[in-house]
Amino acid sequence: MASEPGSRRGRQNDPARRDRIIDACLDVVAENGVAGASHRRIADAAGVPLGSMTYYFDGIDDLLREAFTRFGTEISERFEKRMAAASDSAEARAAVVELILRDVFGDARELVLSHEIYTLAARDPAYRAITTAWMARSRVALERHFDPQTARMLDALIEGLSIHRALDDDDRDPAEVAIAVERITTR
Repeated sequence: MASEPGSRRGRQNDPARRDRIIDACLDVVAENGVAGASHRRIADAAGVPLGSMTYYFDGIDDLLREAFTRFGTEISERFEKRMAAASDSAEARAAVVELILRDVFGDARELVLSHEIYTLAARDPAYRAITTAWMARSRVALERHFDPQTARMLDALIEGLSIHRALDDDDRDPAEVAIAVERITTR
């Protein structure tokens, strides 16, 4: 039996399989934590054969690094888009407030994923490289409108508020966020 071009042994290739695995990995981590992210659980969530895991990735750490890199890139791109849309300092402050209230506070899945990578990054330089690149992109986006020191403080505020949001059962008053951004960005 002859194989068709682009296939092995006559089976169609699935060009989206690798991406589905990465997306499923993030879903599994969001639901079960890194400790609950096994090859089998991720393969089931992606709807792929278990063998696909080792075909596309050199192990669970390789997959986790790819998944968290994608996650950080997606968050950074959204952040950059918000900051690029601001045309002056007042709009930039409003963009930071919106980023905190909608992106950081608004998505429980992303909040969990952020804290999962923070935990890994605290112990492993490979994951720390991902968070370092993510923070650098955030600061560059903030520096479109704020000096480097202010951008660093805003970045720390955003990260700090995300920790409080993850660990505090009480909702934040949106006005409090706006006040904090105003205080940091006003000389």
